[in-house]
Amino acid sequence: MDTTTYDVVVIGAGPVGENVADRVVQGGLSAAIVERELVGGECSYWACMPTKALLRSGAALRAAREVPGAREAVTGDLDVAAVLRRRDSFASHWQDDGQASWLEQVGVPLYRGHGRIGSARVVEVTGADGATTTLTARHAVVVATGSAALVPDIDGLRAAAPWTSRETVAASEVPGRLAIIGGGVVASEMATAFTDLGSSVTVLARDGVLHLAEPFVGERVTESLREKGVSVRVGTEAGSVKRAHDGTVAITLTTGEQVEADELLVAIGRTPNTQDIGLGTVGLTPGAWLAVDDTMRVVGEGGVPIGDGWLYAAGDVNRRVLLTHQGKYQARAVGDVIVARAKGEAVDDGRWGRHAATADERAVPQVVFTDPEIASVGLTSAAAEAAGLRIRVVDYDLAATAGSALHAEGYRGHARMVVDEDRTVIVGFTLAGPDVADMLHAATIAVVGEVPLDRLWHAVPAFPTVSEVWLRLLETYGR
Repeated sequence: MDTTTYDVVVIGAGPVGENVADRVVQGGLSAAIVERELVGGECSYWACMPTKALLRSGAALRAAREVPGAREAVTGDLDVAAVLRRRDSFASHWQDDGQASWLEQVGVPLYRGHGRIGSARVVEVTGADGATTTLTARHAVVVATGSAALVPDIDGLRAAAPWTSRETVAASEVPGRLAIIGGGVVASEMATAFTDLGSSVTVLARDGVLHLAEPFVGERVTESLREKGVSVRVGTEAGSVKRAHDGTVAITLTTGEQVEADELLVAIGRTPNTQDIGLGTVGLTPGAWLAVDDTMRVVGEGGVPIGDGWLYAAGDVNRRVLLTHQGKYQARAVGDVIVARAKGEAVDDGRWGRHAATADERAVPQVVFTDPEIASVGLTSAAAEAAGLRIRVVDYDLAATAGSALHAEGYRGHARMVVDEDRTVIVGFTLAGPDVADMLHAATIAVVGEVPLDRLWHAVPAFPTVSEVWLRLLETYGR
């Protein structure tokens, strides 16, 4: 048994774990990282990058068809094989050589195997050959093991071998018929992508499509999917599932109706990858989400840090925000605060402090790459009211901006800002329309910076762009 000591040991080499280790090393400490699958994690191989590669080709084709002159040059449909090849390249063909090489370049040793917490500050790594290496952390252990697709207890579902997001994103062939259980981000994006690729798609959305967003979001995405031929069944729920010998999947709804498909994607949520990482050794429940304070220290009952505060959790596993970019944001705070505590430096953990992940609370940006694209940051109007804020909701038709007609013929879109009336600052912003993703960061800065509306009048949008919506929203507000 080999024993090696580092200042910090990170379990999980996805984007979050990589960023924690990098910040720790930049701060002058040593760090090691443990990974049981591919360095780069879910985002690199089964989520962010390959999914957006699948979606981009269809979006580009739609954009060309919506501009006269370009429309006439388009003579065919998507080349499915080419789309899948491009997807494969963005997933690095499911090889992690490049990212493993990056760890070596930044001075972070990689231990391949399954990492488990053995005791305080000790991580035991079991390799593929069964050999165990014991890593000891002088200052901190960081859990960055992420999450996996949740497969619910529906009769026959597991036996039917459904697709999760992983199998869907890595599919080598496009099924003729695809059924999707769920109506969230993964469900709506994959319904868009596979419809573009030629599948006949049925979405079983018990709670509706993108129901946690502003109401107009789900309405517009649902309408768009139906226009593309997708059967969106709102309020329906699967009661049982069975796969026949010929591979056909039959989903029996709770109403007794049956839906048949060649493949079934289950996309109803996520579960933490904490089932077998040794949580029981520190008094925590295996398989549970990890509660943390604002500096990402794992806490137990009453919000008290585990032990003397040596255990941290960043990214999906702490359930604060299940988004890669937000996990990387947490990782920067974690790496820096570990360094500060190790060196006895002051910890800046107040609101918007360097060592606190404040944006997790009310300033999370997100893009859903459907048609229309959805971009949002901060609170929805419903969430703002639930938080006790006195708000005013301001809406504007994106198609009424000068830039929209130039952008695309028949441009359709919508913008909403949610204003905290007591402070006259924006606390939420949502856009729905073609290519709105790149407009989101301006709204994120306004929310995070708590920029007063009176000052925003001086942020003049360039003409003629769709960003003119900022001026129109302020005019509608009346300041």
